[in-house]
Amino acid sequence: MAYERLVRKLTKENLWLYILKMLQERPDYPLGLKRRFREKFNFEPAGITFYTVLYRLKNEGLVASKNEGGRTVYLCTQKGEQALRLAVDYLKTTSQKLES
Repeated sequence: MAYERLVRKLTKENLWLYILKMLQERPDYPLGLKRRFREKFNFEPAGITFYTVLYRLKNEGLVASKNEGGRTVYLCTQKGEQALRLAVDYLKTTSQKLES
């Protein structure tokens, strides 16, 4: 069904948007981030997918990590905030065009 494909593409294939949004709200370690993701978006990505996206975001400079008490904590960088803002603006513009 077309609607289900849309939902899948706006979640799984754009997981980076959701991760950046949550890290913009507050830094977190991966398991905490996954828990918050499930609670906030009612969706649980596969573990390997989640970590792959997080690793890619770090390689692109959109997130950074630091060690806190033996745990790796991730945070959204300024570059990540800019990417998120651009993506949200794009989605808003597209939505407005669809509604007009």
